[in-house]
Amino acid sequence: MVAAASLVVAAGAAAGVLAAFDDRRASDEAAPPEVSASPRLAPLPAVPSPSAPATAGSASPSPYPSARRTQSPAPSRTDTKRERTGAVTGRLYRHPDSQVLAWVRSHTGDPRHAVIASRIAEQPAAVWFADHAPDTVTARVAAVTSGGAALGRVPVVVPYAIPGRDCGGHSQGGAPDLDAYDAWIDRFAAGLGSGEVIVVLEPDSVAQTECLSAGDRADRFASLARAGRVLKSANPRARVYFDAGHSGWNPPATQAAWLRQAGAASPESSDGIFSNVSNFHTTADEVAYDRRVLDALGGPVGLGAVIDTSRNGNGAPADGEWCDPSGRGLGRTPTLSTGESRIDAYLWVKLPGESDGCKGRPGTFTASYAYDLASS
Repeated sequence: MVAAASLVVAAGAAAGVLAAFDDRRASDEAAPPEVSASPRLAPLPAVPSPSAPATAGSASPSPYPSARRTQSPAPSRTDTKRERTGAVTGRLYRHPDSQVLAWVRSHTGDPRHAVIASRIAEQPAAVWFADHAPDTVTARVAAVTSGGAALGRVPVVVPYAIPGRDCGGHSQGGAPDLDAYDAWIDRFAAGLGSGEVIVVLEPDSVAQTECLSAGDRADRFASLARAGRVLKSANPRARVYFDAGHSGWNPPATQAAWLRQAGAASPESSDGIFSNVSNFHTTADEVAYDRRVLDALGGPVGLGAVIDTSRNGNGAPADGEWCDPSGRGLGRTPTLSTGESRIDAYLWVKLPGESDGCKGRPGTFTASYAYDLASS
């Protein structure tokens, strides 16, 4: 099964101002931002969307020691009884710069405008950071988190720069090595501010690790555990969720074992798990799956899950099609009030209408695809 991730606008200059779109573009697609690569969906089992090659940049000095070749310890008895801080409440933040908003602003006369504007563009969605650009990432993250804080809303940010992502496939890119990644995470964390924020940490980084050697897998898991600690130390109000794949991928026990090694059971690193990023499995299936993973994971009382519901309204295609499959629909609108125990939020991590590469250029907003999703 495919669990691909597609970039929601995550671009910005060092001053924290996000790149403008070219509104002169008179086409069905919205132009992507110039300063950030756009990951796209790849035709491999359960892989994230690819991005352009990573931007080169020098690694910043890290105030946190790397934990290379050291797996996170299993949670102690104290950890398993310790309750985390309560789940985030309130309303989610809609960032003002995204590909769908660019299309809406520049296509007011399009007959699909009203449907796309009301059903997709008005919804809050995650902001992705998919390039290794350590010199600008702090300001770009701060532009998002400060925007949310100014409105009293909760932003969702997605760090997506783990080296070796997509096992070297279509989504290859990110940091050149784990030491550089650790330094990039330090700078990412510096932009989180002090308000509520949800961090969807590295889609597919745990679920898609069978291609790694045992040593490389241990190194990645150590780096992810460190990332969780750094993010939560930088902003204690940040809620960090780890990759659980989706209900059509790894068995819950297998996924939980990997998550435990990656620090997802430790309250110093984690607030729980996320699933279904850019995939189509029904919310009911994901709720059941996530609860099974959490049960197998252990950890502090209150670990929760967040689910990507952006395109799962009609469930996953029976034939397993992954690339802009027909007949899909929007899922539940993003919310921090799910009414389901242990399910902290329904999020739109993948922005509906961003193509997987079949109905439009990969990673770009395609109005025809968006309209189909919003009309189903």
